[in-house]
Amino acid sequence: MWRKATPFILSHVAVLGAIWSGVTWQSVVLCVVLFLARIWGITAGYHRYFSHRTYKTSRAMQFLLAFLAETSAQKGVLWWAAHHRVHHKLSDQPGDVHSPVQNSFLYAHMGWLFDDTNETRWDKIRDFAKYPELRWLNEHWLVPPTMLAVFCFFVAGWPGLFIGFFLSTVLLWHDTFLINSLTHVWGKRRFGTTDDSRNNALTALLTLGEGWHNNHHRYQSSCRNGFYWYEIDVTYYVLKMMSWVRLVWDIREVPDHVLEEGRRRDRGEIDEPEQTSDQQELGLAA
Repeated sequence: MWRKATPFILSHVAVLGAIWSGVTWQSVVLCVVLFLARIWGITAGYHRYFSHRTYKTSRAMQFLLAFLAETSAQKGVLWWAAHHRVHHKLSDQPGDVHSPVQNSFLYAHMGWLFDDTNETRWDKIRDFAKYPELRWLNEHWLVPPTMLAVFCFFVAGWPGLFIGFFLSTVLLWHDTFLINSLTHVWGKRRFGTTDDSRNNALTALLTLGEGWHNNHHRYQSSCRNGFYWYEIDVTYYVLKMMSWVRLVWDIREVPDHVLEEGRRRDRGEIDEPEQTSDQQELGLAA
């Protein structure tokens, strides 16, 4: 496991190169912009599109979403989506590879990545595996982040590489991993799902809406994780604006009966909600 984790560890160490190169305002701007752009790429692309198909888009936009998400260096698009579908099918049960309930918090946060999980679960991602360009990206998943790293170096020199690329990438990794680890142990449970998923406002802000995790596990077919107006979900807002110009369409919303169930739970009208499995309303064969 430690051998497999070496590139991951060295990426953290690379940030220290800024001690030698210094930090410039250009590198800081790059870091912030790339962090926000790529977390959106993961949430809108890897998660809400490729894992759950909560909206539709063109084949060209599909490729761009995959490319943007892969600049995060979180392995291939088909690998990511297939593993996530397994997570929902077996959430917090044996076979869920990143459950803090089944394993330790640290293992759920990042240890599972290096524990014989390199293979893509092709049987779980047949719908997108039919596209040769996505299969190519999945196999050559280091190409997008490498191209981005070179771009950062040419734009802002060594500080652009160490801060603009490596720091934003490391922050992005741990920000994303918090959904696997923290939102299954800390937060509020509105819905009685069969796992231990929780809504967490802090992680929702940090991940542009992914922290409304108990909502998501109640009805994962929805493009919107923040079910109510006061639950900020930046990823959904951007996708909604994209639908106005037809870059995406057929955005799947939360059904009224699920929204009403949540309101009754918040009002205390349902003390112990009946456990509901998101597989019952998945709308997608995982």
